[in-house]
Amino acid sequence: MAVLDPNEIFYTAFEPKQQNRFILYVDGIPSYQIKGMGAVSLTQGTVQLNHINVARYVKGKTLWNTIAMTLFDPITSSGAQACMEWVRLHHESVTGRDGYSDFYKKDLTLNILGPVGDIVSEWIIKGALITEANFGDYSWDNENAAQEISLTVQPDYCILNF
Repeated sequence: MAVLDPNEIFYTAFEPKQQNRFILYVDGIPSYQIKGMGAVSLTQGTVQLNHINVARYVKGKTLWNTIAMTLFDPITSSGAQACMEWVRLHHESVTGRDGYSDFYKKDLTLNILGPVGDIVSEWIIKGALITEANFGDYSWDNENAAQEISLTVQPDYCILNF
């Protein structure tokens, strides 16, 4: 006969994290310009070990996946200008020179907020570099949309502090 645990059958109050409660800190880009951010994710590789007619697997390399970010592009201070300053640390279009990774890699801090604005979770995204930047489309047919910038960043690794 199964024994019932009172903690499992009675109501337990909880407060879920909500997608719109976050602040992302990026050096050089004001936090209020950051509209949205993709989830932190990783892929665990495998190594196949063959032996006679069977295969076993062990963990291979851990790869941190790219993270998509969406930013508003206000007139002042220009979101496009802030993003291009980071891009120029990677590659300067005028001279053709590339930068050192020490200059263009940035650590980002993603704070997840509770209902009263307290920090309930924190991700540190280490060594992020821009892999793709899209400065948005313009159309005379669309008078109701704010201009947005899309960035894709590749982190070296991520740390969930709490």
